[in-house]
Amino acid sequence: MTYWLICCLLALSSPSLFGQGRVIVMTEADIAHEALDETAIASRLEFLTDTLCAGRATGSAGINAATFWLAGQFRSFGLDAPDGTYIRHFYPGDGKIGRNIVGILRGSNNNPDGKYIILAASYDGLGILEGNFYPGADSNASGVTALLGVVTMLRKMQSIGKRYGRNVLVVALDGKNLNLSGSQALWNQLRSGELTDPVTGKTITEQSISMFVNLDQLGSTLSPLRESRPDYLLMLSSDVWRADATLASCNTRYGTDLDLGFDYYGSRDFTRLFYSRVSDQRIFVENGIPSVMFTSGITLNNNKVTDTADTLDPSVMKRRIWLIFHWLESII
Repeated sequence: MTYWLICCLLALSSPSLFGQGRVIVMTEADIAHEALDETAIASRLEFLTDTLCAGRATGSAGINAATFWLAGQFRSFGLDAPDGTYIRHFYPGDGKIGRNIVGILRGSNNNPDGKYIILAASYDGLGILEGNFYPGADSNASGVTALLGVVTMLRKMQSIGKRYGRNVLVVALDGKNLNLSGSQALWNQLRSGELTDPVTGKTITEQSISMFVNLDQLGSTLSPLRESRPDYLLMLSSDVWRADATLASCNTRYGTDLDLGFDYYGSRDFTRLFYSRVSDQRIFVENGIPSVMFTSGITLNNNKVTDTADTLDPSVMKRRIWLIFHWLESII
């Protein structure tokens, strides 16, 4: 029995609780949207940009706080841990230790092709340089906050009985600022068979990956597509997936009503640069994995001490996360 039907029956049987006998119908979209509000978004941004995390530089004491907090978030969602651990170490050079956090949001175990979609965002930052604190709010506390938001919504839908046909490999990536070393390490681990699904017992390999979805900078409204529309979202993707049509359809169907762009501000060269070169999907694009990047673009605050949480817009972030959730849900 679906959740909205249960609400209807309860409304009829308990008019004192449900508006004097009025039938209250909640759609699945309503339930998903209620699972994520601006308070949760702001709270996650606040933690990741706090001085406790010290700007989250790879290999620093500050990023350790973020790493273990994120692993705790994965645990609270009930994600499965490959080989029994969420934290996967790698070595980006200069004696540093990087840590990706990897979990599996379980779909149907009857999925015949055994494929996974990777949903990823980097969580490292510049840290403290020459005594200056770089909070890294938009770049990229906002991306990993969006990642947690999408998972929050997916888990809420699963809790009311919805089932998805495909597993999602949820990954918070370290090392973006060290030559994308975290995404390269993830690819190397897939290629060498170092990740095992704890439920099926099967190795997760590069052949198991059907798509890579990257959430990179999703908090700002300072670089709109049109000056009159600060509520916007950019998607960069490979043409073969026609992902843009699906996103546009979800944007209308679920009322998120964002101003959508499918290139980098109309520039072919910058679109190619941002899709193929400068973010974590690059490693997967180069290895033939269809990939999608969601972003709100770069701003004058990026990689500066002014990249603080109070420059971001949790209200618009919420709608972006809602839309990415609906898009992802439509393909899994």
